[in-house]
Amino acid sequence: MKLFSCPHCSNRLYFENGLCLSCGTAVLYDPMTENFVVAGQGGFACNNAAPAGCNWVAETETGFCRACSLNKTVPDMSVAGNDQRWAKTEAAKRRAVYQLLHFGLDVAPKASPGDEIGLAFDFLADPGGGGPGGERILTGHDNGLITLNVAEADSPEREKMRVSMGESYRTLLGHFRHELGHYYWDRLIRDDAQWIDRSRAVFGDEREDYMQALQRHYEAGPVGGWEQNHISHYAASHPWEDWAETWAHYLHIYDTLEMVAALNMPLGRIDTAVEHDLPPNEGEFADTPIAAHTEQIEPPADFDELLTRWLILCEASNQINRCMGLPDLYPFVISEQVGEKLRFVHELLAETRGRAGPH
Repeated sequence: MKLFSCPHCSNRLYFENGLCLSCGTAVLYDPMTENFVVAGQGGFACNNAAPAGCNWVAETETGFCRACSLNKTVPDMSVAGNDQRWAKTEAAKRRAVYQLLHFGLDVAPKASPGDEIGLAFDFLADPGGGGPGGERILTGHDNGLITLNVAEADSPEREKMRVSMGESYRTLLGHFRHELGHYYWDRLIRDDAQWIDRSRAVFGDEREDYMQALQRHYEAGPVGGWEQNHISHYAASHPWEDWAETWAHYLHIYDTLEMVAALNMPLGRIDTAVEHDLPPNEGEFADTPIAAHTEQIEPPADFDELLTRWLILCEASNQINRCMGLPDLYPFVISEQVGEKLRFVHELLAETRGRAGPH
């Protein structure tokens, strides 16, 4: 994510802005140019501007923006609170879609119900509010259809789920990036002989029975020492989940470092090697002096430099959060093996972006 400028007065804008707070100009984000335009001049508002707070330019054919055109099912607005849940959900989805477009990935809605290439979203709620014995909507992916339980937009509900699942991190944006990882595994790896072989060498053989692996994970938990090979305990359940978790974390890392560059924060490369094989669950990083800032428009193209900058940022942000009595911003360990999995995602996206050309 980066910072933006008002097309009328050049004041700073943030990704969520629909109005310039300096000159009062109504603005819209145009994903084609990755910049804001004056509403009504550079484009017209998406049909979901009012009900879901969308601030993107609508496509003339549908009246919906690039992100909202992916929706198959939206929350029932007759249910109290669903308007706010939907707005929060769409805000997270727009951030996810912004990054996909930035990488030059194909982002197109399903052409028909049987279309396995296109992408679609179902935002659903538990029937009757769920509860003991009741049906519960599970977040997941199936042939390009991503389902998300809108209850996840409520912070208390999401925190309750995080604790019950034994997770260190749980956000709407994290859900989107994880499930999109499953989608792009199908699009980028599954049918590519070179990448599927590389994937199996790095993440393991995905032909292992998926349902049996998940059942084993939920009944017995991850194998001991999973921290040395996986970014999360859920990643240890099956190669598909290892891939999706790693993909999501790479997108977290890249997005955050892009904002660091936009804010001109001094996280230059370091001359000393960084120890990546860290003690599990400690959140501590090796001592790494922060060098003078080097102008960066985007995160480094070199993976080793990107990871080094990330570790410096994590050490600083985690310690700052502790000073405020807050949990670590990034409570994960990047071991040497996890680093190589992140490198895989980095190289795959670099190749994909190279094929797409300048964006």
